[in-house]
Amino acid sequence: MDLNKVMIIGRLTKNPEIRSTPNGQQVASFTLATNRSYKDASGNKVEKSEFHNIVAWSKLAEICGSYLQKGKRVYIEGRLQTRDWTAQDGTKRYTTEVIAENMIMLDGPRGGEDFNKQPIPQTTSEEQTLEEIPF
Repeated sequence: MDLNKVMIIGRLTKNPEIRSTPNGQQVASFTLATNRSYKDASGNKVEKSEFHNIVAWSKLAEICGSYLQKGKRVYIEGRLQTRDWTAQDGTKRYTTEVIAENMIMLDGPRGGEDFNKQPIPQTTSEEQTLEEIPF
């Protein structure tokens, strides 16, 4: 048995972008930043940020669009998906995204209180990709 599971807690780098597929299904795209600090070989504190592309579909996309904002902390649970495309210069490009399946808002409306303690499940079980979205 295989497992493709991702759990991330981070802050939104910008407000979610909401689109609709040609068949009317909602999709939200946003980026989470996660930070890590450690001491290097010299004993100096080093801080690193990683940026994670998140994609949510259907009802979860609508909720993300309505409630998430730049700077808010959020827990995302989902799976990794890599897709490829051909760039305008003819080179093949790849991107890896987290397809969100559950989400918990960690900052309340005023920024510090728990807003929601239960994950919000995605309402569709269909396999979807961003190839369905017109750019």
